[in-house]
Order: sequence, then structure tokens, then C-alpha cells
Amino acid sequence: MEIIQHINGENTALILFFIGVYGLIARRNVIKSIMSLGIMQAAAVLFFISINATKSVQAPIGKVLHENSADPVPQALMITAVVIGVSITALCLTMFITQYHVYGSTNWNRVRRNRKEWRFKWSYSPLYFFLF
Repeated sequence: MEIIQHINGENTALILFFIGVYGLIARRNVIKSIMSLGIMQAAAVLFFISINATKSVQAPIGKVLHENSADPVPQALMITAVVIGVSITALCLTMFITQYHVYGSTNWNRVRRNRKEWRFKWSYSPLYFFLF
């Protein structure tokens, strides 16, 4: 029964964050890396939302504020963080699609190797200095 007392938002967020860190370190697939970044972002939002969460706190909705109403500033900041996280994920996926079309792989190591070959192939071109 003591384990149930330690299951809360903060601990869950920490576990999720380190799962995301593991996904970034251990996996060489670009899609899995992007998913790991999303997991880390969700963990950060969960951590900040659940820092001062108690059962007695009420939402600050309506004209009359209660004595123990929740602070709306962290909630507004986390909504902004979610929007920024979605934008970053969309940008990463767009860059991945371009990278896949150019190099033909989802593996970081293969892309790095193909990039070196591609750079060597184009090194004698007059456009080389504009490409790199």
C-alpha cells in the first residue's frame, strides 16, 4: 500500500521524462527520436500542472473566486507549451520528410554516412558553397 502513496503527477512525469531521454539516447530511428521528444514535452507539462494539485483546489471559473482556487498562470503557460510542442513536432516531421527524400533512410547513422558521400560527390560543384 505504500507504493500507491508515491504514485502522483510529479513522479509519473519524471518517469515519462526519463523514458523520453532513453528513447533519444538508445534509438537511431528519426521517427522514434521525434516521438521521444513529444514524450518529454508531455512529461514537462504534466509536471508543471501537477506541482500544486490537491483535491481541495477548485478551478478559477466564473465571476466569484473561491478561497482555494487554482492559480491560472501555470495552466496558461502549459497551454502555450503544448502549442509550441505541437509546432516543433510538425517542424521536425517536415524536416524528416525532406531528409528521407534526400537521403532515403530513417536511421541517423545511415543519413550521416550518406551525407558524407553526398557532400564528397558535390564538392567539385560550383554550388557546393551554397549547399553547405
